[in-house]
Amino acid sequence: MTRVYDRPTDLIGQEGTKLGPTDWLAIEQERVDGFADVTGDHQWIHVDVDRAKDGPFGGTIAHGYLTMSLANYFLPRLIEVRGFAHAVNVGADRLRFLNPVKVGSRIRATGEIVSIEDIKGAIQSVVRVTIEIEGQTKPACVLDTISRYFPKV
Repeated sequence: MTRVYDRPTDLIGQEGTKLGPTDWLAIEQERVDGFADVTGDHQWIHVDVDRAKDGPFGGTIAHGYLTMSLANYFLPRLIEVRGFAHAVNVGADRLRFLNPVKVGSRIRATGEIVSIEDIKGAIQSVVRVTIEIEGQTKPACVLDTISRYFPKV
């Protein structure tokens, strides 16, 4: 279930709030191949289904950066902030790839609000996103996303 905040200032004091989990998302070869095409990363462990069967993972795996980029898919399903003029992604900290995502598996995300601060006329949030793999105890990826919400003038 998505946690909704009516205004960016409503985030103040929400550190430690748990978010999610989201619904599961299937990771299919078509998504991996599309990511390879837009990034130019056609390493065989991602795109060569036949060769990857005999590789270290027993099949193709998603790119780590594809898994990370799906934080952008999951984040609005974890938290929705309303009542701002505009918002920007500032970046990410503490990115870790902990477990490969095999093609055909399903992933989802949980989150936690790590910090909230008033900075440069905006409310800045740091949300730790943990991308889990169905049936695995170790997550695929963990990163701290940084967003800024600018007030309406």
